[in-house]
Amino acid sequence: MRPFNALFVLVGTLLTACGYGASFLFSMHFRTLGGNDLDTGEALAGAMVGTFVGVPLVGWFAQRVGAARMTALSALCVGLGVAGFAFIERLSPFNLVPGFLMGFGWGAFYLAAPMSLAERTSDADRGRWFLRLGTFQMTGMSGGPALAALTIRYWHWTVGGVLYAIGGLCVIAALMLEIFGRVTPRTHAAPVRERWLRDSSAIFRTRAAYPIVMIALGACVFSGLMTFQMSMMQGTRAQAGTFFSVYTVTVVVTRWLLGQFVIKVRREVATKVLLVLMVLGIAAMYAMPYGPMFHSAAAVLLGTGYGLVYPVIEAQAVNDSDAMHRHAALTWFVTSYFIGVFGFPALGGWVLVHMGKGMLLALIGLCGVTALMLAIVRDRHGVDALSKA
Repeated sequence: MRPFNALFVLVGTLLTACGYGASFLFSMHFRTLGGNDLDTGEALAGAMVGTFVGVPLVGWFAQRVGAARMTALSALCVGLGVAGFAFIERLSPFNLVPGFLMGFGWGAFYLAAPMSLAERTSDADRGRWFLRLGTFQMTGMSGGPALAALTIRYWHWTVGGVLYAIGGLCVIAALMLEIFGRVTPRTHAAPVRERWLRDSSAIFRTRAAYPIVMIALGACVFSGLMTFQMSMMQGTRAQAGTFFSVYTVTVVVTRWLLGQFVIKVRREVATKVLLVLMVLGIAAMYAMPYGPMFHSAAAVLLGTGYGLVYPVIEAQAVNDSDAMHRHAALTWFVTSYFIGVFGFPALGGWVLVHMGKGMLLALIGLCGVTALMLAIVRDRHGVDALSKA
């Protein structure tokens, strides 16, 4: 794939990811409307429902309009959903509508984007391109909110105005992704199996089941710390914008400097080391009231651990499944991710409001430790399988 052509999909992914990153502003948005984190959780629960509708449709649309065009349409849906939150200026059940639309678009995009890359890359190059796509994606997810927080704080923009601007960026992303599909031919296209639910038994009998569950737990950690970052900062000297900024810089730097190394070393070892760093990042959040440096340390550890482990276990989910089930495995991987990233805030918001910050961090920590335990069990499963062969 030509580098110039790749810029369209990478920058388009960056801008679309800013649309998802806007969800980290919802806590502030609903507070300005007189609500609380329960409203944030409800809106993101609507987004989770949207992902369950959007993800299964990707296979059907990919066969008819192409995975690349599906990414463009998905980016447009994300932008409309984000702008919809700004348009509704009071608390009401209608907040579920833009949440559903944003979730529908982001869920479809999250699956269609790697599909479009897989159709244009070889097995040898796919891991590298997945890493690059993930780098731009994570940069937008956390860098967008960081810039938004600075804009609100220093330029005195309203949250609604920022949401409208992010929606406009998603429209630009849709145009770039459509151009990518037109100028970059498919060289490794494979038939898309639409019966991913029927393939589930074949997938979950393999080691692919472990990364599928692990990504849900990792997404719980990521969404919990990001979505409620502004609420957890209240009463401390730390700033949510600092956390977003440090996390973004860490993800970009570590992926460019360490990404190739992580791909080349044994993935089983890399997975466990990175998950340990993620758990340490959660632990650092407990020390946050004692000094802002612990807050920044948490962002660095989370950015290194979760930021690098995601593409590693994504490749594990694909490679651990049979070739004919790879699209289905990727669909389950993405679905599992969204269960964590959009489903956890509904539970986390209730815990934060009724039980406090400490219990929320304990719940997030439990998710991180469980993911680490599953990584160990997965490796043991592989050893047992080899000994029986």
